[in-house]
Amino acid sequence: MLGRSIKELTDQYAQVGLVKLVTIRPLRKEPPVILKDVEAIAEVGLAGDHYASKGGKRQVTLISREHIHAVASFMGKEEIDPLALRRNIVTTGINLNALKDKRFQIGEAVFEHTGECHPCSRMEENLGSGGYNAMRGHGGITCRVIQSGRITRGDSIKVFD
Repeated sequence: MLGRSIKELTDQYAQVGLVKLVTIRPLRKEPPVILKDVEAIAEVGLAGDHYASKGGKRQVTLISREHIHAVASFMGKEEIDPLALRRNIVTTGINLNALKDKRFQIGEAVFEHTGECHPCSRMEENLGSGGYNAMRGHGGITCRVIQSGRITRGDSIKVFD
């Protein structure tokens, strides 16, 4: 449709996103632990995750399966283990970058997009030479928890108007 405003366009999504993987990292520099579900705590983060802290902007990290495929391609690999990327939630079906300035619900919890999740030097260790550059622009997003609730693998991701 011609003549639609940018606001109208940025409020349209082709489909509802889904949660494919949920993880926490109980200790810094330790590998992520896969969970079936987790409690998101308002203004803190995910229960048991070492990044959980009052008032931070990086309480929860999300990455899309589609971007994981792109990173694998940039690394010349068929696939990469999502755990190597050290994000809390792997999604599919929604462009996480389109959530900028939005609030959205995953399972029972409500989140607010707070920024991009930039790669760290650990990507060179985890993915190999060039891992840092492969992740640039594909590292996902950071969020803060607005409303507490349970998140379960398979939950949908719904954006608020």
